Amino acid sequence: MSASSPHHKDFGVFLPVANGGWIVSGTTPRIDGLYPQNRAAAVLADEIGLDFIMSMAKFRGFGGATDHWGTVLESVTLMAGLAEATKRVKIWATLHPLLQNPAVAAKMIATLDHISGGRAGLNIVAGAYREEFAQMSAWDEALDHDDRYALAEEWTHVVKRLWSEERVTHHGRFFNLDDCQSEPKPLSRPRPDLICAGSSARGFAFAVAEADACFIGGATTDDRRDASRRAKAMAQALGKSIRTYAMCTVVHADTDEAAQALAQSYADGVDLGAVRTMLRSWGAPAEKLDAAALRQGAFMTETVIGSPATCGEKIEAFVADCELDGLMLIFPDYVAGLTMFGAEILPGLRRRFA
Repeated sequence: MSASSPHHKDFGVFLPVANGGWIVSGTTPRIDGLYPQNRAAAVLADEIGLDFIMSMAKFRGFGGATDHWGTVLESVTLMAGLAEATKRVKIWATLHPLLQNPAVAAKMIATLDHISGGRAGLNIVAGAYREEFAQMSAWDEALDHDDRYALAEEWTHVVKRLWSEERVTHHGRFFNLDDCQSEPKPLSRPRPDLICAGSSARGFAFAVAEADACFIGGATTDDRRDASRRAKAMAQALGKSIRTYAMCTVVHADTDEAAQALAQSYADGVDLGAVRTMLRSWGAPAEKLDAAALRQGAFMTETVIGSPATCGEKIEAFVADCELDGLMLIFPDYVAGLTMFGAEILPGLRRRFA
């Protein structure tokens, strides 16, 4: 993963690959999770000059009145289509090591890299949601949280070898390969971008050790800044570098007041049933789900709200204050949001972080 200067910041978009997007509400603009909306967002992202597009991998939704994330496209197949629809934006797909053999995964992403002309990237998700995987007999009760990261680590090492070595023999705890061949190699050099997010200590360590960029979280600016600094220090100790990203939902209107009213309407339409299921999948105890759902509300990420000028100022401060290298953007309406962002915010961000 290269940048034009040490100060360059990457701005990308988290595609609306699942219905409802990243606001769990019945009053948002309709996101259906289907191909036309994703293609429109990808083409716009490419045209306005964003750095990457990314899609998640999801196999079970959260139900509720909106059936949030009940309809979702498969990530790699989607991104192969979008690679043909775009020219320069990086194409980042998501895979779960619990679901794909590493030799299959290596071939899939190498294929995506060839389709895209060397723009592919792989977001690795170790997998922590039991119901999502148990529904297809892909959940091993014998593996605890740290075991799943050990599996993901071994999987990633094998994928990297298959991308660079002619033949791979590997006998590990989770995978066995005998004289395994994988051609063609990816076009990207030294290999496709690797991206990861991990909030636990084990997950954070995995992301820093294996990825080129990691998504960080935190409830406050100080929390996020600390996580970014910690990731960079850990990477430096390993003799490597890493870029730190966060997610951000942008709610805009012509004026700050109108944007605040819009955001409030989304908050008022929260689908608490879906939020409760989401929180349960994250491990929240049953007796605390109702209170936790009310605290969580409709918005799943950090959110900036206001006029385009206000949103631009808030995004600039968010990136600078948290010492981030990139931001992945989410919009209630992707066409309207990306069009505004490209015309009124991105040029200023490019100048600020040149």
